Amino acid sequence: MSDAFRSFMLLLVLLNPFLVIIYLVDVVARLEGKRFSKVLLRAGLIASVVFCCFAILGDVIFSRLVQAEFASFQIFGGIIFLLIGVQFVFRGPAAIELLRGESEHLAGAIAMPILIGPGTISACVIIGKRHDPLSACGIILLAVVVSLSMIIVLKWVHDYVRPRNARLIDRYIEVAGRITALYVGTVSIEMIMQGAQAWFHKF
Repeated sequence: MSDAFRSFMLLLVLLNPFLVIIYLVDVVARLEGKRFSKVLLRAGLIASVVFCCFAILGDVIFSRLVQAEFASFQIFGGIIFLLIGVQFVFRGPAAIELLRGESEHLAGAIAMPILIGPGTISACVIIGKRHDPLSACGIILLAVVVSLSMIIVLKWVHDYVRPRNARLIDRYIEVAGRITALYVGTVSIEMIMQGAQAWFHKF
């Protein structure tokens, strides 16, 4: 397996479109297809710019601007991710609605915290370390495009199926959301452990 493919899959898994569509279930139900696609593409553009900045300047951002170790970000980001996962287990999709809040700028609200999060930023920093800047940005853009395309397809499937099987869709979202919360929790623990190991190796 090539490094480029591994990097692509790392970010795509963290951008998990099957999880994102559950996070956005209220938006999916409220917006018609064309409007949803435009909002999602704007959110993807915002996220791509941020991801590329972290891929190219990751170490500089943390060491010079933030003046903190990347391991500290991994630990803190893992804790935030863990809290999101725990809330999702007990509250379901309402948890992400609470975190996203009522924003007048929906694209920005989708970009962060749904697309831009501790996990995806960490992945972009890692991709930036593995590849030259141009290759890293290309991998990131490809992963974002594939993820957004899958989300748009899932939106189309949702709109087609929901009028016929509304109760089934609602049940699926409830169950799938709580199951994917286990994935979120697992990733968060892994981030915390990686950060702690990085700190341990410094001493």
